[in-house]
Formats: sequence, C-alpha cells, structure tokens
Amino acid sequence: MKEKEELIKKLEEHLKLKNYSKETAKAYTSHVKKYLFSIENSPNLQNARNYITKKLEKNDPSSVHHSIFAIEYFFKNILNTKIYIPKPKRNKKLPIILTKEEIKAMINKTINIKHKLIIKLLYGCGLRVSEIINLKNHDLNFNEELIYIKLAKGKKDRFVKIPSSIKEELESYCKLNNTELLFPSNRSGKLTKKTIAKIVQNAAKKAGITKRVYPHLLRHSFATHLLEQGTDLKIIQKLLGHSDIKTTQLYTQISQQSIKNIRSPLDNIKCQYHHSYQ
Repeated sequence: MKEKEELIKKLEEHLKLKNYSKETAKAYTSHVKKYLFSIENSPNLQNARNYITKKLEKNDPSSVHHSIFAIEYFFKNILNTKIYIPKPKRNKKLPIILTKEEIKAMINKTINIKHKLIIKLLYGCGLRVSEIINLKNHDLNFNEELIYIKLAKGKKDRFVKIPSSIKEELESYCKLNNTELLFPSNRSGKLTKKTIAKIVQNAAKKAGITKRVYPHLLRHSFATHLLEQGTDLKIIQKLLGHSDIKTTQLYTQISQQSIKNIRSPLDNIKCQYHHSYQ
C-alpha cells in the first residue's frame, strides 16, 4: 500500500513539473490510482491489460481510452517501462445537437440574468465550461468586440468574438459586477462544472426539451450551426481552439444540412395516389 502511494506521489510531482493543467493531472492521477489499488501485486503489463479488459466490460470504449493513455504514461514516465495496451474500437456515436429554436427556448425560459448570459456565451461563442468558469471581466474587450480566452485546453490562448446581439447586455452586466471573475459563485469563489451543468439542464427542462442536454452540447451546436451557415472549417477550428483540423471535421458528420438539401430520385417520379390502405 505504501509503495503504491509513493508511486502516485511521484506521478503527481512529475505532472506538476511537466506543467500539465490541473484537470489533466487530476484525471491521469485518478485513472492510475484506480488501477494501482485494483491489483494485488506490483504493476506490470499483464495486470494492466487485465484491468483494462475488466473495465471494458462495464464502460464505454471512449472512457477506457483515457485509462489506457494514463496507465501507459505512468509506466513510461514513472516506472521507466514502455508498455502497449491495444486501444478498443470506439463506438461512433454522434451527438444529437440542439436546434436554434430549442436554444432560443432555453434562453427565453431562463430568468436569472447571470444564468442567461452563461447559456448565451456557451452557445454564442462555443466556449468550454472551464473557460466560462475562468473568464474575468478584463478578458472582454468591448471596443474590439473580442473575448480573450487565456490558457484554454492544451495551454493555448485564443480570441472569440462577442456576439453583437449580447454586447450591450454583457457590457451592462460587467459594469454591475464588481468582482474580478465574470461569473463568480454566490459563495464568493468560482462556479463549479456541476453548477453550470445544472443551469443548462434546468433551462432545457423549462423549455420542454427531451434530448439529453449538457453544457458541451451547446458548443457542439455552435460549431454545427456555423458550418451550416457556410463558415469555413478552418475558422471554426480557430474559434474552438482545436489543435488538429480532424477534431473539427467531426461537425461535417453531425451536420445534416447537406442531407436535407438532397433531392431524392423518388421525388422525380410521378406516381398515382391511391387512397385505399387495405
């Protein structure tokens, strides 16, 4: 037990020195902890593979991928042993995005000004939840109509445009907000991911939406709607802060606009209508 705790400490220290984000470090440590405390003897390739096989029986392949990357990283950087664990084929599920009408209903049904602005920025700028949580008043430049997103995922900075429709509303809110954070919690700290998820879920419930709605779905919807209105994929990549264009290309699969625009060959055939269904 003590040996395993020492290994976890080494991993935490290594991740700090590598300047990984708190979220990434926490995730890697959590995956490795679960693995180490599930095995009886010292870590080795065989018990690592056995752990992943058992995990795959209960979990989605996408979540298992994260465990594999964390365990392989741990072996390479802490145990100085390179191992390979086969990556399970992912289920190719596409998110069911929200329509513009559904997003409009969510916004209209939200009375709290702060909550309304959070939903508008999640969708209107395609922001991640962590980016909303860390936004500060001085990150907003109303003259240039830009928001400066600092040290986002992958330790990258980027700019996003303030939607013209909320510029005045956002500016008024900032003048009334006397804290450094744009969206502080009522307990004078940062909002949590759980709180933002609840804000989005409550809005969806009030709007009568039966789809599974979560904050990142608003980001997916932002990108898909941009693509459908003819925005270049590389610009969408830049707005979302993706390192690889392949990540952004997902939205070409989600968008159903090209399918909706297709004229079926059946529509070119003139058929006689028969009213009898017997």
